[in-house]
Amino acid sequence: MEEGRKAKGTGEMTQLLNSLCTAIKAISSAVRKAGLAQLYGIDGSTNVTGDQVKKLDVLSNDLVINTLKASYSTCVLVSEEDPHALIVEPERRGKYIVCFDPLDGSSNIDCLASIGTIFAIYKKTSDDEPTENDALQPGRNLIAAGYALYGSATMIVLATDCGVNGFMLDPAIGEFILVDKDMKIKKKGNIYSLNEGYAKYFDGPVTEYLQKKKFPDDGSSPYGARYVGSMVADVHRTLVYGGIFLYPANEKSPKGKLRLLYECNPMAYIIEKAGGMASNGVEPVLDVVPTSVHQRMPIVMGSPDDVQEYIDIFKKHAKK
Repeated sequence: MEEGRKAKGTGEMTQLLNSLCTAIKAISSAVRKAGLAQLYGIDGSTNVTGDQVKKLDVLSNDLVINTLKASYSTCVLVSEEDPHALIVEPERRGKYIVCFDPLDGSSNIDCLASIGTIFAIYKKTSDDEPTENDALQPGRNLIAAGYALYGSATMIVLATDCGVNGFMLDPAIGEFILVDKDMKIKKKGNIYSLNEGYAKYFDGPVTEYLQKKKFPDDGSSPYGARYVGSMVADVHRTLVYGGIFLYPANEKSPKGKLRLLYECNPMAYIIEKAGGMASNGVEPVLDVVPTSVHQRMPIVMGSPDDVQEYIDIFKKHAKK
């Protein structure tokens, strides 16, 4: 509301963010009591990107869609769980497009590891009838992006043009409280985060970069390895402690595994607004123009010095 007033806005974005907060509170509540309410387990289907769908995935998707439609501020919704974009009915339409992963890291649900919700907000650029193509905008066009982390506490990290702020859910009053104002990432960290189980499939640049982190030739200490397997948890730790998060392309996933519109772009936007970098090795992730709503993208992001070192190695290999 404070930033909206400064920008002399209409209040539609505030309405949208309030609705997202409501969905996140409801998902947080469902996550906390999932075991008691028999919400664990698989619902028997796979989603459009080939992942097994858990019962909590379905519930979270419905919560986000219903609260966004009820905000009267959106026109196109893109979810990881739905094959096509959802076009909001005319009487409930607003000017914003929201791309989201309702429950990121849901393979970790049953073992109580941290999971989250990721969202990216764009403005519709034409006056035509809304279509799926309206969502195919580069990350540079983002108005706002954020994620909710359901960990030892529930937290929203929200990035806008004004910077990155962290809000913690106070369960006693059911409200999000500003706890981290103007979050900034360290220039260089000492942690790398990726799934090294796929090491046999890694490309040359990734293997060389990891070798430099484990066996530094400049006398410095080796980097620590941390990997949860929930993008929200791993990126949040990278934002708070510094370092680098990698989900590169490999032999099994030549185009990468993470989705551009609702995973890579919002996280890249947050990291860049906090002073970090996000790249696919060739160009900044936010400069890529999407061609489909479920497009995949290799990504490395985090502290600027760490990411630049990876890019330099990647470019050196590309010249060979």
